[in-house]
Amino acid sequence: MFSFLKKQSPARIIAGGFALVILLGSILLCLPCSVKEGATIRYIDALYTSTSAVCVTGLIAVDAGDTFTPLGQFFLASLIQIGGLGVTSIGAGVILLMGKRVNLKGRNLIRESMNLDSGKGTVRFLKSVFLTTMAFELAGAALSFLVFIRDYPPLRALGISLFHSVAAFNNSGFDILGNYQNLIPYRDSVLLNLVTCGLIFFGGIGFLVIREVIQKRFRWKALSMHARVVLSVSGVLILVGTLLLKLTENISWLGALFHSVSARTAGFSTYALGDFTNAGLLVLIVLMFIGASPGSTGGGIKTGTFFALLQGVKSAATNHSEKAFRYALPPDSFRKAAVITLLALSVVVSGTYIMAVMEPQLDLMDILFEVTSAFGTVGLSTGITTTLSDGSKLLSILIMYIGRLGPLTVASLWYFTRGERISYPEGNIAIG
Repeated sequence: MFSFLKKQSPARIIAGGFALVILLGSILLCLPCSVKEGATIRYIDALYTSTSAVCVTGLIAVDAGDTFTPLGQFFLASLIQIGGLGVTSIGAGVILLMGKRVNLKGRNLIRESMNLDSGKGTVRFLKSVFLTTMAFELAGAALSFLVFIRDYPPLRALGISLFHSVAAFNNSGFDILGNYQNLIPYRDSVLLNLVTCGLIFFGGIGFLVIREVIQKRFRWKALSMHARVVLSVSGVLILVGTLLLKLTENISWLGALFHSVSARTAGFSTYALGDFTNAGLLVLIVLMFIGASPGSTGGGIKTGTFFALLQGVKSAATNHSEKAFRYALPPDSFRKAAVITLLALSVVVSGTYIMAVMEPQLDLMDILFEVTSAFGTVGLSTGITTTLSDGSKLLSILIMYIGRLGPLTVASLWYFTRGERISYPEGNIAIG
C-alpha cells in the first residue's frame, strides 16, 4: 500500500484523500445518531452534503438545521474544516500533534496543496496556518455569539456561532438555522454581516497573504507581488460587484456588499436569490467563476489567474511586456492562466448542457447559476438544488469535486508519461 502511494504524484494522492474523506463523511451523515428523530436522509443526499462540505461549497440537498442532530452538525463542521484546510494539512497536523516528523513526501504534498513555491519552511508554515485558522474562527464565533444570543438559548447560540464561524472562514455557505433560510433573518444585522464578510474575505485571500500582511505590518510597498495582486483584485471585485448589484437589485447597500463578498466562493445569502434579476444573477456568476485566491479556502479560477489573464490580453493588445507593481509577470503565467480558464469554462458549459438535458423544466439561467456555484465551490442557489434529480446531483457532486481540486489538477491526474521523446518541425497556424 505504502509503496503504491510512493509511486503516485502529489495531485493523485490529494485527489484520493478528498474522495476518501467525502465517502467517510457520507457514511457518518447517514448514521442514526446524526439524523434527527422524524427526519430522513437518502444516501445520495448524504453524499451530496458530504461533497458540498468537504469541497467547502454550501449547496444543500437537505437543510442541515432541520435534518441533523448536534452530533451530525459537528460531523458537518468537521468536514468543512478538513475541506477548507485540506486533507493533507490535517493529516500532517495530526502527525505533528503525535510528536512525529513530517517526511519529505508529506512536505511535498503540503507544498502542492497549499500552492507553496518550495518545500522550505513547510512545517513552520503549516503551524501558522492552524494558529491563524483558530484565531479567526474563535474571534468570529465570539462576535457572532453577540448576535445569535438574542434569539437562541446560550448553548444553542454558542453552537450556531461556532458552526457559522467555521463555515464562513472556510468559505462554505452552510448554516444550521433551519427552514432553508440561510442568513435572511439577519439581513439588517450590521455586526453579523460585517463579521461574516470579514471571515469570508480573510479566508479567501489565502494563508500566504495573511501571514505576509501580518509580518510586513500592513505596509503596502513591503508586500510581494502576489500579495498585492490578491488584495487589489479582491478589493476591486468586491467594489465593482457591490455597485453592480445595487444598480440591478432592490436591496440595501449592506446587502449588495454582503452578496458581492459572499459570491467570492462563500455562499451565504441575506436575500432570496430566486427574486434576483438576470442581470444581478449574471454579476454573481462572474464573481463566482473568478472566485477566491490561490492557497485559500475558496474555489473558482482564482484572482491570480484572472489578473494574469487580463495582463496577457493587455500585453497582446498594446505590445508591451506583462508587468504590474514594478514586477514582470513570469513568462508562462498567461499560458497557464489561459489553460485554467479554458478548462474551467469547459466544465461549466458542459455541466450546464448536461444538466439542461436532464432538467428540461428548469430555466437555463438557474442551471447556469447552479453549475457555476458548484464549480466555484460557492453554495449560492436560486432555489433549484432540492428539486434536482439524482442524476443532476451526481453531476453536481462531480463538478464540486473538480472545482475544489482545480481543473488543471484534475486534468493532470491522467498524466503518466515523463515527456515526449519525439520532436516535430514547427508549423504555422492563423490566429485572430
